[in-house]
Amino acid sequence: MQAIEKNAEALGVSTIQMMEAAGKALADRALSQFPESVLILCGKGNNGGDGFVAARHLARHTKCTCIYTAGDRIGDAAANLSALRYCGIALQEVACREDVAEQQHLFDGADLIIDALLGTGAGGSLREPLASLVESANRSGASILSADLPTPGILSDFILAFHRSKGRSDAVCDIGIPIEAECCTGPGDLLEIPARETGSHKGDGGKVLVVGGGPYQGAPYLAGLAALRAGADIVRVATPNVIDLPDLIHLPISGSVLGEADEELLLGHARDADVVVIGPGLGTESHETVVRIAAASRRVVVDADALRLPLPGGKETILTPHAGEFLRAFGESPTGNLKGDSDLVREAASKTGVVLLKGTCDIISDGSRVRFNRTGTTAMTVGGTGDILAGVAAALFCRMPAFEAAALAAYANGRAGEEAATEIGDGLIAGDLLLHLSRILYGE
Repeated sequence: MQAIEKNAEALGVSTIQMMEAAGKALADRALSQFPESVLILCGKGNNGGDGFVAARHLARHTKCTCIYTAGDRIGDAAANLSALRYCGIALQEVACREDVAEQQHLFDGADLIIDALLGTGAGGSLREPLASLVESANRSGASILSADLPTPGILSDFILAFHRSKGRSDAVCDIGIPIEAECCTGPGDLLEIPARETGSHKGDGGKVLVVGGGPYQGAPYLAGLAALRAGADIVRVATPNVIDLPDLIHLPISGSVLGEADEELLLGHARDADVVVIGPGLGTESHETVVRIAAASRRVVVDADALRLPLPGGKETILTPHAGEFLRAFGESPTGNLKGDSDLVREAASKTGVVLLKGTCDIISDGSRVRFNRTGTTAMTVGGTGDILAGVAAALFCRMPAFEAAALAAYANGRAGEEAATEIGDGLIAGDLLLHLSRILYGE
């Protein structure tokens, strides 16, 4: 939900607008029960902020008291608590079990209790004063209305979810989040990247093998460098061409193109890698070999010349075609119609794995879900940006599910292109994107 809200914010819907809509919906639901006295329990986070908004609206219609947990608040929740101090609403701060006990008369006198203590992300056993607040609410005999998600242990009579159902919801209210915040990629997607654990070792961030080169010698190196910039720890590049780049480990190919003589070496590295990228700069002569290498791999990103029949695939696969490669691989040509093309991509993905159709608006599907990416610039028509995308997808695929990795890779690649174009203009080259990837993915 945090990712969706951040995407909505990027689209121009502020978090305080969403909180206002949620709190108003909560108040409207409460008033539908015609209570004479409402007690609102507010925690420190945004769920508590929703409760503060509800209190402001309820105070115009019924007796309303707000108990809130002690501690500093920031942002929208703090602003809405501050507003309550000027609204004539009874506010009671509690910091411990004894504080809650002193307010027992408020629980006993309430017809309705609104639970706005904890929201998404809450877990584990409750600490004081939360545990005592839940205990007092449960034994009060009042009806309990929970905001979005019930606080653990509270006996809710009605759960009003915000934006979409989250488990046992009795109703869902619209809080103004545009559909694009979910169906399109955005900065909120960055929140889905797993954090590196303290004490991580070399390789824990991902090991990537790039198989390509031959006719187009720079392509696999661009993919490899992009994988490093996107967070992979170790990247090996198997290619006939040697470009001296100390950050990449070169695996020499015996001939001018990949062939059967190289299979034994590459199969071992493919089994060891978290993700194998197949296709950048490859040409068409090695297809049977790369199909076998892919089949031995856990996760595969298939790009460029490898996107032909029979399609290579591992246990999990991401395919990254542009329109021409999509036609070659699937026999149907995207038309530029977003609805029609999304149906094509969904159908293709249902048979092969995650498909990322590159275009003015990228389309990503796993066969059931579909998302769109609108980042990018016309300056990215320069050669090599697709190789960058394949490398980014591979690095993220090391630590994320295929669908999420592909969608985020499209977003980051496009953003990197936008930032490079802002600095350089139409003369950018694919390597310019590398300078922006790490900050976009991990620095914002």
